Amino acid sequence: MRLIRFRRRLLALLLLPAIHSATHAEPFGIEHYLALGTVDEIAVSPDGAYVAYTLSTKDLEEDAYADAVWVQPVDGSAAFRVSAEGAGSTSPQWSPDGRYLAVLSDREDDVSQIWLYDRRGGDAHALTTLPQGIDAYQWAPDGTKLLFLAEDPTPADLDEEEPPNPRPWVIDRLQFKEDYTGYLDRYRAHVYVVDLESRAPVQVTFGDYEDSEPAWAPDSRRIVFVSNRTPEPDGNRNTDLWIVDTAAKPGTAPRRLTTSESAEASPSWSPDGKTILCTSGVPGALPIYAIPQAALVDVASGAIQGFGALKETGVYEPRFSSDGTSMFAYIESRGEQSLVRVDLATGTLATLTRGGEVVVDYDIGPGDALYAIVATPQAPGEIFALNPDGLEKLSRVNDAVLSGLSLSRVEKHNYRSTDGTLLDTFVVFPPDYKPGRRYPGLLYIHGGPQAQWDARFEAESRLLAGRGYVVVMPNPRGSWGYGQAFAEAIYRDWGGIDYEDVIASMDAVIAKGWVDPERTAVYGWSYGGMMTNHVITKTDRFRAAITGASATLYVANYGHDQYQRWWEEELGLPWLAENRENWDRITPFWSLDKVVTPTLIVGGEDDWNVPILNSEQLYIALKRRGVPTELVVYPGEGHVLSVPSYERHLYEQYFRWLDRYVTGKEDGRLRP
Repeated sequence: MRLIRFRRRLLALLLLPAIHSATHAEPFGIEHYLALGTVDEIAVSPDGAYVAYTLSTKDLEEDAYADAVWVQPVDGSAAFRVSAEGAGSTSPQWSPDGRYLAVLSDREDDVSQIWLYDRRGGDAHALTTLPQGIDAYQWAPDGTKLLFLAEDPTPADLDEEEPPNPRPWVIDRLQFKEDYTGYLDRYRAHVYVVDLESRAPVQVTFGDYEDSEPAWAPDSRRIVFVSNRTPEPDGNRNTDLWIVDTAAKPGTAPRRLTTSESAEASPSWSPDGKTILCTSGVPGALPIYAIPQAALVDVASGAIQGFGALKETGVYEPRFSSDGTSMFAYIESRGEQSLVRVDLATGTLATLTRGGEVVVDYDIGPGDALYAIVATPQAPGEIFALNPDGLEKLSRVNDAVLSGLSLSRVEKHNYRSTDGTLLDTFVVFPPDYKPGRRYPGLLYIHGGPQAQWDARFEAESRLLAGRGYVVVMPNPRGSWGYGQAFAEAIYRDWGGIDYEDVIASMDAVIAKGWVDPERTAVYGWSYGGMMTNHVITKTDRFRAAITGASATLYVANYGHDQYQRWWEEELGLPWLAENRENWDRITPFWSLDKVVTPTLIVGGEDDWNVPILNSEQLYIALKRRGVPTELVVYPGEGHVLSVPSYERHLYEQYFRWLDRYVTGKEDGRLRP
């Protein structure tokens, strides 16, 4: 089920050779990146003959991303598009009898509705027509109805004519803004049910609460959903599982199933309807750093238990096998993202994929046949069937783009930080790498920090390796995938032990003889950009820095970005005297007088995750001090760029900056 997806991250254990070694082949470049498609949201048909999926591509003429639904036959024959041209279509789901393929599409009025494609023929027809649109949906097991999520309609949704100016925002919530959404009001997301015959939506959850991730029970009557219904939902992360009975008297309150203080999410029913799989945080962990672990909930009692085999392991999309005896999920652990199966009786864990095979989505077909989107070091995610003897590739979305290119080799290495802790780093080598030669080096710090690098085809590292850089991608303290204590090690210490870890990774590759210590740069986005700002205040060893969507004066973010709850959990209320040292100690702003590194600063104009205010403050401070710097702001963009021409421009700026300050060549040609 593809409802609200919280995160997808990273990568896998390996030491793999490059698949191309010919030095005359073309390296991966910006034009290749712009031509790549992204495969997402797979759904296997009930007869097991087809896998529907969402394909996202970059429309260079419209200068926008375009989403469409395609179908891949499992016999390996050519995929075909099913959604309409010129419309954004996502989230394919087959009806239980296989007659319909449903999608979310904005093909009318630019508002997403549920559309049904009848496999017997004819054009699709809209099942819903809500003015506010649909966020997510799921077929009932009996195939007679669907549930869906929708926001409460606002006055603007109900306007027959658009007013000349937007309405003012009237705000009274503690959590009052969110990136890509804007200012938040009291209009909430609730669960609805629509009958296939009557097509009349019926709302089944209510109140001043945000509901998410609804899932049908096998009886096609009960629905489990996720909601924070504490007295002040904006003040904590305590989401629970709730059950609503659609056959109960209208207005009957849902039953609270879980009562822990952790964040329960991602529910999935057992075939007999007696238990629910979900994720839940590590007990006693700091809320923002709590790793989502697998848990099993008894529907009758609400009793919850974890999985010893997956203790402190990030688990995503837990689902039962068809007979209810096993759990499938994909997990992130020590630089891998693998598909696993856990025997519920014995707790035995079986890893179904190998190092270097990074699972980013999966679905279960008839007879528990498994299909997954798998990324490798040499290619973005494609659809594979998981057979007993390994993966069988079905889709070939990016084969033509990557064919004949000289692609980078990726290796995973261990190194020790300054305190002796053994850590992992992924190293991406230039396609024409020659042993014994030192290359320019780029320290690339991941965001989050609740994330990890793995072995998947990560486009930015491949672009930079294609320019002749050895790209160093460490998993420092604060990363997920290495246990709860590892994740919490940076609590109130940003720029402390994580700084020591990332610097030690660069020292390790220099010691290997791969990187020229006189030609290095540091780069990161989001938390990676924040760490870059710490790096340039603590050392002058790098020739250049690139900091994207970063923060500098942390106290300025409080009440301006979307993270007031995180700031309070980590550092305390900023106006209280006893907390000021917490804030000042970890903010790089007070050390900008030490920066000498030429720094390129980039971000989105409308980023409310890490607002552009931070980049502006960093820019003016460096400019006033005479440090070489430029500020690049992308109009209307949030935390991640979504306009292809802006992405092209961004990477051109990267190349120009690094060529100028690291290699000394403005024309982009590296010295031999």
